[in-house]
Amino acid sequence: MKGYILLGVLFAMLIGTGLAQNVKTGDVEAFQQALEKDGFTVQKGELGFFDFIKLYDTGVLPSAYGNNPTTRYLGYFIPPAPGYKVDELVSKIVRTLGMSGNTTSFWKQRPDEAVVFVGRTPPECRFFNFDLVLFFREYGNETRWVFAPPVDPLNMDVIKTEGTPNGLAGNPFNQTTMVITTADKGIDQRIRAAAQSAGYSDNIINTHVLPSSMLNLGLENNSDVFGEAIRPAIFKDKQAADDYTNNTPAIVFRITPNESAKLDPYDVPELRVRGTGKTEFDLMDDLAELRKAILNKYSGLNATELPTSIWVPDAIDGIQRGINVLAPNNDACYLWTANQPVESPTVPFYNTTGFYDFLKDSQVTLSNDTNDFIIVYGVNHVAKGKATYANIGVFGANAWNGVGAITDADFNGTAEAYLPENPNAKYLYVYKIARHSNGDSHCFEVPYGVGGHGIDLDQPLFIGWRVYHEKSTKTGPSYSEIVYDRAIKFDPKK
Repeated sequence: MKGYILLGVLFAMLIGTGLAQNVKTGDVEAFQQALEKDGFTVQKGELGFFDFIKLYDTGVLPSAYGNNPTTRYLGYFIPPAPGYKVDELVSKIVRTLGMSGNTTSFWKQRPDEAVVFVGRTPPECRFFNFDLVLFFREYGNETRWVFAPPVDPLNMDVIKTEGTPNGLAGNPFNQTTMVITTADKGIDQRIRAAAQSAGYSDNIINTHVLPSSMLNLGLENNSDVFGEAIRPAIFKDKQAADDYTNNTPAIVFRITPNESAKLDPYDVPELRVRGTGKTEFDLMDDLAELRKAILNKYSGLNATELPTSIWVPDAIDGIQRGINVLAPNNDACYLWTANQPVESPTVPFYNTTGFYDFLKDSQVTLSNDTNDFIIVYGVNHVAKGKATYANIGVFGANAWNGVGAITDADFNGTAEAYLPENPNAKYLYVYKIARHSNGDSHCFEVPYGVGGHGIDLDQPLFIGWRVYHEKSTKTGPSYSEIVYDRAIKFDPKK
């Protein structure tokens, strides 16, 4: 008996006290032993904050690639397949992020392998999901960064956990769950059997399907490269957020069968369907009234209305055309102050400086002048029932670095000052973006002189909107049902 106790203590030390203290269902050690007994090689990975700004500031990456300022990306870092090594550049990336350097956040996967997360979901936050991404693919003789999720993410309204068995309504936060990422039914069934033998209920086990028919699985040079991350946004408690980010109470495994088995690939999973038929277009007249009120308030300044368009194409569009779509999560809509979407082929780890020339027609700079600012306004998609959360990010146009964001929690009452007699003003918002607020409580101050966490005075910027997750459909809202957000640049008349 003492031997078993000692073994348990040693295992807790290996995987971190967070997981040992917080997992209430199942036994991770017994799970690993069951897998090994069934003929699998089981390698432990790591979980960590994939900090795009840090990687940019240290010169490891040439861009922040449009990071969401309100999301802490928790990446899977897994060992390479048995007999393979971590790429030198990737090793540098993961070491910069505080990982061991022996794991990778960009991996190839055999059709009979699996990557498994077991542990706790994020503490209470406005939104989270587990998102599988196709990073790189060979198109002809060229490796391209497509950065596109091939399947729907597992979000907080569909994931199976202790608090949400079978994906039913309940509490999805800080709950034990298991996520199996695999292409093969037989492998999935064997992993589930091992998990159940270790005390994990099948009601908390999820399968994230790698659809073989649309992917190039394998370990060869021309095989696809994947990644997976947890995307929690807007935590309720900062300390809980820091604890989860810095010591995630979970573990990831790479699971490889020692002997090849007959493949039984999954079919391509059905996508959750966007749209309810209910739109926001009943507010168009109110929005026009709000625009007029904004222009009247700042009539002594020069006004330039910035364009708004869809920021990135659909992920499947990106995969089919071989273009970089910047990981457009199916749980969201993406808009930005440009007149066309991003739709260019790019090489891995590309430099965004000067890459998208069409941005020059709409990008702006912000000086220290108190009369130089941007007003963003539009429909509060959360108040209107089309989203769970929404934000407005400010991005440097060269490094695509998101330096901060305004969320729908900041919108309340902002339009009433412009439309005091309009009962629909509660469904609208107005916010200022400037270098200095000058006492305006509804102003985001754009930092500068702090590397990738700011945008210098002479550097161009753009605005990006994210509209996340319509509750009734459990996926992102339909672009055809939302009113696009808008922006006006004001500066002194010459």
